[in-house]
Amino acid sequence: MDLTNSQLDALREIVGDRLSINESVLDQHGRDESAFPPVLPSAVLYPKSTDEVSRILSICNSELIPVVPFGAGTSLEGHVLPLKGGISLDMTEMNKVLKISAEDLTVRVEAGVTRVTLNNLLSKEGLFFSVDPGADATLGGMASTGAAGTTTVKYGSMRENVLALTAVLADGTVINVGRSTRKLSAGYDLTRLLVGSEGTLAVITELTLRIFGIPERMSAAIVRFNSLADGVAAATRVVQMGINVARCEFLDPASIRNANKHSGLTLPEQPTLLFEFHGSPANVESDAQSAKEIVQEFGGSDFEWTSDEGERRKLWQARHDAYWSNIHLYPGKRIVSTDLAVPLSKLAEAVQICNSILSKHKFPFSIFGHVADGNFHCMIINDPTNHSEHDEIRDVTHKMASRIIALGGTCTGEHGIGMGKIELLIEETGESAVSLMRKIKRTLDPNWILNPGKVLAIE
Repeated sequence: MDLTNSQLDALREIVGDRLSINESVLDQHGRDESAFPPVLPSAVLYPKSTDEVSRILSICNSELIPVVPFGAGTSLEGHVLPLKGGISLDMTEMNKVLKISAEDLTVRVEAGVTRVTLNNLLSKEGLFFSVDPGADATLGGMASTGAAGTTTVKYGSMRENVLALTAVLADGTVINVGRSTRKLSAGYDLTRLLVGSEGTLAVITELTLRIFGIPERMSAAIVRFNSLADGVAAATRVVQMGINVARCEFLDPASIRNANKHSGLTLPEQPTLLFEFHGSPANVESDAQSAKEIVQEFGGSDFEWTSDEGERRKLWQARHDAYWSNIHLYPGKRIVSTDLAVPLSKLAEAVQICNSILSKHKFPFSIFGHVADGNFHCMIINDPTNHSEHDEIRDVTHKMASRIIALGGTCTGEHGIGMGKIELLIEETGESAVSLMRKIKRTLDPNWILNPGKVLAIE
C-alpha cells in the first residue's frame, strides 16, 4: 500500500523528520534474518514515546494503513516484512531503561532497549536479565515473538519473565496490563496474550521484566558422544534427574565443523553437549560431577569442566557461532531455521526423525539446540535466488514439523509463527482454536492493520 501525500503529512506532524522514505532505509526495514524475500514498506517512522505511537496508530487505523513494528530485524520467520506495504514502526528510538528495582528484582524499560545494553547496565548492580536468544534483539521484539534461548531451562522464556507491559491497540488506545508482583490472579492474563502475539494485536512500548542476581559461580562443561541419539538421551536424563543446569546445548558434528572453520577452533567433530551450571562454588562442583556421572552412562567421553571465565567463554564459542558460522561459510546463501520442541521423553526420537529426513535431501544442514527444554533447531542452507529450492526446503521443514506435532510437540518453541508456519498452527492447535484466535484479532484489530499476514492468514 502506497501512502498519499496527505497521509505522509499527517504522520510527519507527529514525528517530524523521524519519518523516512529513503530507499536504503526502506530496504533495511524490508528484510530480517529469515530466508523470505524482502518486501519494502512505504515509509519508516521512529516514535519516541507511547503517546506518539498512540497518535500514529489512530491515524493508521482510520486510514487503513498497515503497521508493522520493527526492532533489531533479527527475527527468523519474516515477522517484520510489511507484506501489505504501509509503515514500518521502528521502535529503536524508545531506548530508555526507566527504572531498576534491585530490591524487587525487576526492571522497567522501553521497547527499543536491546538485551546486551540492558545487561551491561544491570551488571554494575550485580544483576542480569536472563533470556538469551543469541542475537542482540530489542526487548520489545523479544516479548512480541515470545523469545527464549539457551538459559530457558533454568530461568524461563519471555512468557515467564515479562511481568507487565504498556501497549497500544490498533485504534490508538493505550493499555497497561500486568503488575510488578510475582503473583497475579486479577482477571484475564492480557500480558501473556500480548507476549508472543508478534505485533498482530498491539504495539508493545514498555515492559517490566524479572531480573536475577549474577550467580556467585558459573562453570561450563563439554562432553562428546559417538552418536546423536546418545547425546540427546544423556541431556534428557540429566534434566530428568533434577541436576541444576543453567544451560544444556547440543551440537551435531556439522555444527562443530562449521564453528571450527569460522572461529579457528579445533574441537573434535563429534556430537557434543555443552553444559553451564550456576550457583555457589560447592553446588556448581557437585552439579558438574553429577552430570559427568550421568553422561558417562550414555558413552559420554572427554568430560571437561571449568569455572575460569575465559575458558568458559571459549567452551561456549562453538554454540554462539552455530548460526553465524553457517552464514559466513556459505557466502550469498541464506538459512532456513526450524524451531521444533517436544516433550523431553520424545527428544531423542524427534532429533533422529529430523536428521533422517534431512539426510535424504541435497541441502547442507546442521542440528543443534537447547535440548534441556526439548527445543532444537535444524539449520538448512539455501540459495535465496532459487525460488524452487526455497519451496522445496519449506516442504521439507513442514514435513518435519508435522512429524513433531504428531509426537505431541510444537512447530515453534521460540521463533514464532510469522508468515511461514500459518498452516502448521492450524495443524497443531486445530481449526476451533485458530477460529478463536481470529475472533480475538478482530476484536482488538478490526481493520486488520497490525502486521497483516503473520500468525493468521489475511482475511
